Amino acid sequence: MSSLPAHVDIAIVGGGPVGALLALRLAQAGHHALVLEARRETSADPRALALSYASREALERVGLWDDHALAATAIAKVHVSQAGSIGRAELDATELALPALGYVVGYDRLAKLALDRLADSDAQVALGSPVTAIRRLARFAELEVAGPDGPRMLTCRLVILADGGKLVGTLGDVVQTVKPYRQHAVLATLTPNRPHHNIAYERFADDGPLALLPRGDDFTLVWTQSPEQAEARLALPDDEFLAEVGTRFAGRVAGFSAVGARASFPLALKTLDKVVGRRLALIGNAAQTLHPVAGQGLNLGLRDAATLADVLGAVPAARLGEEETLARYARLRRKDAGLVTAFTDSLISIFDSPNPILKHARSLALLGLDQAGPLRRGFAQRMVYGAR
Repeated sequence: MSSLPAHVDIAIVGGGPVGALLALRLAQAGHHALVLEARRETSADPRALALSYASREALERVGLWDDHALAATAIAKVHVSQAGSIGRAELDATELALPALGYVVGYDRLAKLALDRLADSDAQVALGSPVTAIRRLARFAELEVAGPDGPRMLTCRLVILADGGKLVGTLGDVVQTVKPYRQHAVLATLTPNRPHHNIAYERFADDGPLALLPRGDDFTLVWTQSPEQAEARLALPDDEFLAEVGTRFAGRVAGFSAVGARASFPLALKTLDKVVGRRLALIGNAAQTLHPVAGQGLNLGLRDAATLADVLGAVPAARLGEEETLARYARLRRKDAGLVTAFTDSLISIFDSPNPILKHARSLALLGLDQAGPLRRGFAQRMVYGAR
């Protein structure tokens, strides 16, 4: 877009997958929405996303799914276990009559597809347009957007924050709480000695949980460590790093032959006291940022976007930013967001202690989940579709 309009019905701050899904859904509903994205193009990113089958359906509905462009790898099963115990549980897509529980894609591939689809759609998008301030009044919101010739202003009936930048801390009527985990996620690509057969692994070790996500013929490793451990593991020679990971997956995965470049990111839980304010709604990372242990963060954000699209698509333009409209979105998202956030956070506490008694209890819990068919299927259903 060469120039910003003076006014739009809806301004969406953030053109990542969550913001793009919402914008494309609103365009389908006939609403005048503008996506403001600080980036002009996507950059390389080592993160891999575990998207549920339901997330694929939501993305596919607006053309945000392309197997070739995303190089998506199906997850047929998820194997959950605890190191040093017999406790394990396995979730299987066939039990839910689905072709896959989910798919692994690169974040940078999905982010690029999102910008490409926005550019080719009826939705408006302004790249290289960082929002630097938001002012909200009773009847409209005003956004300040940085530009090469100085700040520009635009007004809207409703502003939606779809990424968790610094703007969240400036809102006043919405309060963010940050819980540092004092942990880093170590990321690496591992080549297994044997084919992975589209099985994802979640392994709870004494020094932090590890996840293996099938991606192409390889695995993407997500290993939660203390900052000091993460730094040490990044510095290890390849053979020693592979041996450390292999030891933790002994009896589950038949070792690894190679490791690619490694990286790490700090982890924290970020939540809000409410996801709506005056002329304002928050979705995705702006609404909550989760620990990656259960792979639910982006799936939760996409459900935020889909729910808000349903709510806004059912009201005329004049009611888009009204309190009643926003309250309905908040009410519809409360159960799913609350339960998934609490579940993800509790996993860190439950599996953090190496106490032998607690370890035995966790082992029994996993075995119980695996043996109780209805409970196992219900749990898998929640992981795919959220709490409904």
